[in-house]
Amino acid sequence: MAAGSSRKPEKKRKQSDLRVRFWGVRGSTPTPYLGNLRYGGNTPCLELRWAQAEPLILDCGTGFRELGKALEKEFGQKRIRARIFLTHYHWDHIQGIPFFTPLYREQNQFVFHGFPFRGESVEAALEGQMVNPYFPVNMSTMRAQRRFLGINEERVVFDDLAISSRWLHHPQGCLGYRIEYGGKVLVYATDNEPGDRQGDESVRRLAEGADVFIYDAQFLPEQMEEKRTWGHSHWKEGVGIAKECGVKKLVLFHHDPDRDDESVDKILQCARDHFDDVVAAKEGLALTL
Repeated sequence: MAAGSSRKPEKKRKQSDLRVRFWGVRGSTPTPYLGNLRYGGNTPCLELRWAQAEPLILDCGTGFRELGKALEKEFGQKRIRARIFLTHYHWDHIQGIPFFTPLYREQNQFVFHGFPFRGESVEAALEGQMVNPYFPVNMSTMRAQRRFLGINEERVVFDDLAISSRWLHHPQGCLGYRIEYGGKVLVYATDNEPGDRQGDESVRRLAEGADVFIYDAQFLPEQMEEKRTWGHSHWKEGVGIAKECGVKKLVLFHHDPDRDDESVDKILQCARDHFDDVVAAKEGLALTL
């Protein structure tokens, strides 16, 4: 986990605030190395808060484990309720689920949103990583109340917050999310490979006028020919989309496991040479819209 990534006491939120905190920002596999401490080595997990106290969670990579510990500290003996929106089922986006301790407390309640995969339910897709011989216990040991809801390209509204989903271009499928609340727009579009007509159109429709645009920057532009079909993008594509779609802040995300802090710094500087407001995601980063 990156230095300084533990939860700090929050200022009182305004009714119109939408706050996002990054608990995992690495792509493909966890990288717990000294050279990665500043940006962090956990795989994707984001936490959103708004006027209500209950969180909305995007993806369940290894950062999900640390988020679980923070939620238990925050809520104490009170019930934890949360909605979880999954982009897809590759390991780096779900591998924190078996280690998320609030799922083992019977008073807690969680709703998982994801797309049905090859005729299987969301629940079945997630259970696969906890079956013999891959894990010592199965999901039946989780005593929290759990619901699993299938989604496609659609718009979901609850608690004055709207989430629109669209398909991105990634092997086995991936959803990108546009989240709107209080006149603010946050877009989470990780794991997208440019060059596909439908995927390129989808990511631009999601990004249009966004206050914060979180985008896949795993590869370098010069790596793309070699990495075709791997399902990822690069900083230059993110900058291009941000300019084209009137994005206010670009967040480079899903850092390559072979990219240390200094390498991410270099990518960030390249992006800043072409776009005014861009940051590289790191564990503990909190943005308020």
